[in-house]
Amino acid sequence: MKFGPVRPEAAEGAILAHSVRLKDRRLRKGTGLSAADIADLTAGGIREVIVARPDPGDIQENAAAARLAAALVPDPGRSGLRVADPFTGRVNLIAEGPGVAVLDVPALEAFNRVNPMITIATVPRYQQMAAGGMVATIKIISYAVPERDVDIAARAAPAALRMATPVFGSAGLVVTNIPGGPDNAKGIRAMTDRVSALGMEMAEIRETRHDPDALAAALGDLKGDMAMILTGSATSDIDDVAPAAVRMAGGKVERFGMPVDPGNLLFIGALGPRPVIGLPGCARSPALNGADWVLSRVACGIAVTDADIAAMGVGGLLKEIPTRPQPRAGRR
Repeated sequence: MKFGPVRPEAAEGAILAHSVRLKDRRLRKGTGLSAADIADLTAGGIREVIVARPDPGDIQENAAAARLAAALVPDPGRSGLRVADPFTGRVNLIAEGPGVAVLDVPALEAFNRVNPMITIATVPRYQQMAAGGMVATIKIISYAVPERDVDIAARAAPAALRMATPVFGSAGLVVTNIPGGPDNAKGIRAMTDRVSALGMEMAEIRETRHDPDALAAALGDLKGDMAMILTGSATSDIDDVAPAAVRMAGGKVERFGMPVDPGNLLFIGALGPRPVIGLPGCARSPALNGADWVLSRVACGIAVTDADIAAMGVGGLLKEIPTRPQPRAGRR
């Protein structure tokens, strides 16, 4: 692509790079200059305009962005994404419903290495999305790019992103009570909102004593495709009340503790075919915490392994929440 200043009479068919204000109208940047436009520029006393002129073998920005979107999301319906119409070299990819963004990170990085003018920006991997949220934007920075580079980028990242949507329709929550304990109503409200945001139903909420026997009994016939536990006192060990109750109920605990703050005191396990999430105390707040990352993945049928949780530590230092002290400042 050639780019630079020319006299108006030499600009017909070129792309206007910067908007020009005329007496009766404004020629916007990105306009393909017609003979009438050239006449208006000349009549307006404009002696020079900056234009872009594609070379042979170039493809213009909107066509390039549309072709790349079709490669990245070849089946929008199955991908859970809506591909917006191209404008100014941009195509947005929009979540059709709640879920998490599943990205082929190496492929997308290869895509962005092909040509600096060919770009995709996405939300973080496994970011929870609501319907209508922008998952990614494809942007052609220049007015035209070599078609061969568009083809290389398309081959680098075929079907490289999609939405994973919830595979469970409901969840049950057991909350334990201790004398002088925290406000359970607040925690119940926060967890109900989280479940609802994933398009799921809170099938049942139970409150029980904070001891293993009572909690195991409550878990035994709890309604819901998933089980969640919010204890009145924080889980401090894999043999503490909540993990012990899961095992007493016939389940297993697969991991206790995660390198995300707030959210360290989470555990994850299973009770028969149902996933079980032992929630950290910070889940009483609607603020983002480690439980959000685990809940959204589990709800969408994405396995959360030891290695996955360990990897959450990089980027896992989340914003302090105003409802608790500041332990990072030296207090325990």
